[in-house]
Amino acid sequence: MFGQKQVPRPPADADAASGADAAPVVEAPPVAPVAPITRSHAPEGSEVLVRSDLFRVIRNGVFAAMNPSAAVGKTREQMKPAVEQLVLDVAERERLNVTIAEQGQIVGELLNDMFGLGPIEPLLADDTITDVLVNGPDQVWVERHGRLELTNCKFRDNTHVTNVAQRIAAGVGRRVDESSPMVDARLADGSRVNVVLPPLAIHGASISIRKFSKRNITLHRMAQQANMSASMATVLKLASTCRLNVIVSGGTGSGKTTLLNALSHFIGHGERTVTIEDAAELQLVQPHVVSLETRPENAEGLGAVTQRDLVRNALRMRPDRIILGETRGSEAFDVLQAMNTGHDGSMTTIHANTPRDGITRLESMVMMANGNLPLLSIRRQIASAVHMIVQIERMRDGMRRVTRITELVGMEGDVIITQDLFTFRYDASAYSEEVKGVFETGAVRPAFAARAAYYGLEDALLEAMRP
Repeated sequence: MFGQKQVPRPPADADAASGADAAPVVEAPPVAPVAPITRSHAPEGSEVLVRSDLFRVIRNGVFAAMNPSAAVGKTREQMKPAVEQLVLDVAERERLNVTIAEQGQIVGELLNDMFGLGPIEPLLADDTITDVLVNGPDQVWVERHGRLELTNCKFRDNTHVTNVAQRIAAGVGRRVDESSPMVDARLADGSRVNVVLPPLAIHGASISIRKFSKRNITLHRMAQQANMSASMATVLKLASTCRLNVIVSGGTGSGKTTLLNALSHFIGHGERTVTIEDAAELQLVQPHVVSLETRPENAEGLGAVTQRDLVRNALRMRPDRIILGETRGSEAFDVLQAMNTGHDGSMTTIHANTPRDGITRLESMVMMANGNLPLLSIRRQIASAVHMIVQIERMRDGMRRVTRITELVGMEGDVIITQDLFTFRYDASAYSEEVKGVFETGAVRPAFAARAAYYGLEDALLEAMRP
């Protein structure tokens, strides 16, 4: 999962004993003699097969017989014939009655344990699934088309779940154990992972995976999917091209990072961009991108590098644009400073339900960093630094929609003045499973029209703003 060449993983019990950072081995404890298992004893369905005596005996026998040196550097496809033969040999030696269907399932589960993430590996390969949520060994949920579904996938036990979680964390140089029971990590494809281990997770280890879309999501594609109107896509494209400072606002799982990725497609190839994230998931297509990632503290509580540290350091790296994956704390002050000091075109996301709430959250986070700073001064800095807030929402039908594109146009007294360029109006009279509504264009002249004229794009902007 984390590279082309991987070493097969040991059984869960061996992993748990050796620790997440230990070198993988394939030796298993000796298999005690057991009575032959007939077909009637083998449970039906893959969800219970991994907990059956049949699977346990074959798994232990395969790992005990496998030659570690012969497996080093092999890929999944290269190892599959050898694993199939070992399964047949163990079944014959132990006089196990294994059907062809069960053999295929057992081989698949063993290869998933060696090269992937165990029973959830097929879910990660399903492009229709956007989230994989493991609630202990007995429950694995997925989000498909915006709705949660309970799958029939199960882990052998909680040790198996913990083993998979430690493998994920170790793959990006992080650790998760009793002394550090929570971690944010990522998979090789950029999918975001959060892990919580017992005793914090009462009913077993929790793994939450936000899958990274393999499709290249663009503003044009989002307009085709009715996530926004074509006019909104055009205005957002012009905003990114004209180097406006943009904040993407929305709730958890609303698609903020996806929209941020789509906006980044219009960054010029001659610009130097620095991205800063807790777990790197932004996928910029430009040739000149420097990606920075935070680092948690070590076992002694030292060595942590926060987003604020990285933002301050990024200012010394001669960036044209700074993209912060998510603003959630005191780094908000440094982000506003960067936006106000020649780094036009910077972008970030924020958790808020409306653009006005987003402004209020920014104020609160800046006060976290500088409690003595007057509120009026903070608001003036926000009004000067931020040009546009894009609100995105996951609605009750599972569809993500851009519900508002709002400009910050200045101050009147001690109030930040905003104007809506676009708004999604839902039709309350047409209640159904699918949310009905229209994208409305505001009857206003964009405040960044003069800036668009500087880039030769004013006519295109005014054309897109026509009702």
